[in-house]
Amino acid sequence: MTVCYRLHAQDKVVLPAKDTAATRMLQGVTIFSDRSNPVSPVQTLSGIALEKMNSLSVADAMRFFSGVQLKDYGGLGGLKTLNVRSMGTNHTGVFYDGIQLGNAQNGTVDLGRFSLDNIEQIDLYNAQKGVLLQPAKGFAAASAIYLQSRKPVFREGEKTHGKVAFKTGAFGLVNPSLRLEQRLSERLSAVVSSEWLHGNGRYKFRYTNGTYDTTAIRQNAAIDAARVEAGLYGQLKDSSSWQAKVYYYNSTRGLPGAIVSNKFLNGQHQWDRNLFIQSSYKKQFGKRYTMLLNAKFMYDYVRYLDTAIVTVDGPLMNRYQQKEYYFSSANQYKITSFWDVALSADFQVNEMTAVNLDHFAIPTRYSTLAAAATQLHLGPVELQGNLLATVVNETTKAYTAGRDFHKLTPTILVSWQPFREEDLKIRAFYKNSFRMPTFNDMYYSTVGNPALRPESAKQYNIGTGYTRSSGGFLQFFSLQADAYYTHVKDKIVASPGRNFQWMMQNIGAVDIYGIDASVQLSPVLLPAVKTDFSVKYTYQKALDKSNPAEVNYKDQIAYIPVHSGSFIAHASWHKWDVNYSFIYVGERYFLNTNIPLYYMEPWYTSDVSVTTSLLFGRKLVKLTGELNNVFNQYYDVVINYPMPGRYYRLTASINF
Repeated sequence: MTVCYRLHAQDKVVLPAKDTAATRMLQGVTIFSDRSNPVSPVQTLSGIALEKMNSLSVADAMRFFSGVQLKDYGGLGGLKTLNVRSMGTNHTGVFYDGIQLGNAQNGTVDLGRFSLDNIEQIDLYNAQKGVLLQPAKGFAAASAIYLQSRKPVFREGEKTHGKVAFKTGAFGLVNPSLRLEQRLSERLSAVVSSEWLHGNGRYKFRYTNGTYDTTAIRQNAAIDAARVEAGLYGQLKDSSSWQAKVYYYNSTRGLPGAIVSNKFLNGQHQWDRNLFIQSSYKKQFGKRYTMLLNAKFMYDYVRYLDTAIVTVDGPLMNRYQQKEYYFSSANQYKITSFWDVALSADFQVNEMTAVNLDHFAIPTRYSTLAAAATQLHLGPVELQGNLLATVVNETTKAYTAGRDFHKLTPTILVSWQPFREEDLKIRAFYKNSFRMPTFNDMYYSTVGNPALRPESAKQYNIGTGYTRSSGGFLQFFSLQADAYYTHVKDKIVASPGRNFQWMMQNIGAVDIYGIDASVQLSPVLLPAVKTDFSVKYTYQKALDKSNPAEVNYKDQIAYIPVHSGSFIAHASWHKWDVNYSFIYVGERYFLNTNIPLYYMEPWYTSDVSVTTSLLFGRKLVKLTGELNNVFNQYYDVVINYPMPGRYYRLTASINF
């Protein structure tokens, strides 16, 4: 797709040293960056568009993508995960600077942990990123989220950049952040980014039990979280490049729990510590061969307290530790001007231990992935295919280990540009993928089932994209539309097993039919005002096909609306920017049985922000005010987890 970047009045522009004005303010400069991907549907938020979102985290920003359902348990510290095209969170891979973020325990990545302060771009790919030079894991997931952190950019004579920001607002929000960029030498630069997030999580919500309504305050939802990232970026004399990053996250948060049977206070608490160190090296040999090496180590610690469960040692306190070791080699070779081939291989080890958890097996998983891929450039036709081989071996220190597993999964992507003069593309893909059972699925207490099979999916997609840029009334126009069908089998769900005891089992199947559509345009409505608009719509029928004898056969699966969409409008005038965003989620059910008892009403929210900028000395200062959920709608994303009503946020930042 083609993405529009617009520089507005508040943007810092650093000029070469010979210019006496080291900082100036631009008004109405539009830059169009063509990021058209010929074979894979992609949605992007980047640059000023990302900065203007009324969003605190990556998860909040991605709500505006089509085909996405955000599972949000409410508040600043609530768990936030994404479900793409109704396939389930575990079918979506999340990549940070090109290397996948993992969690073998539950298979999910809490996107609420990743602040937008250090994110430069977010891409959501259906199927996979449409390039050959990528790790084998990049070919594995049914869809992929790519988070690109901000990289330092220096002009001649510059050595230091930085940004200090402070956010405050409702729920006791205190959120200072600092980013510092330093040029260490001609070929080496460094970045440090840090922030602290504090909030009491106390917000009003409306509760009804069918007999009466009441307004209450959300309890036990406070959070304290700190994030520190440091990166090195190098360019060697042979034009090869490398980067290394260390990331640390530490949080303590209350888990407010579900509001059930008039219980408003929950005694659960969680402490998280997450550390990863990763590096990449890329080198091109001549004009034909390119190599990419990645490596990563991850350590994850979770401590969980539940005061409602009392053991012989007191309230339940479980501790979980995970370690991950990862190495990848990707290689691409250009055979001719129209034919490229690639070979990627990944090896990963996941280890997990649990303290005070009964019947936990202490597993270790060895994953080996190898992908062979090719791409043909045949004039107006782009054709890409790959075959991924996955081998998983599992051992445990106690009890029964899961079965070893191996599988071949193919993918084919094609696009056609019928008219050379017009940026119109027709695209299609087929992808076979699967997701492994998580350690919780297989080994959690007496619920886990080591005999589980992987959950498999087959995806079919056909779509079109059209973009146009001009200097007239309509400066930019983009239309994207995709229709798709997905069949998921061997769904992993909890159901009654032996002796009516709940157990994870492969008993589910889902057929998913959908349409994603989006329109983006930048018309010139007034000479001095720059405007951008975006409309996105999703239609999805995700039907339970588990058992024809069950009452819920062919019913819509839980939490998936048939209709959903978003609208964004942005206007800039001199040093002022105004942004309005609207999200709509249609009616849905919180269980797979579509009866009135399980019905959830549609909800919508409107958010508004105003930003101004000014020069203070030679520093650029930005001031932003946000009003979210303007109409104070009470709603649940997850049943009995009420979301905040109207709330505000204020931000001040200084760029230097």
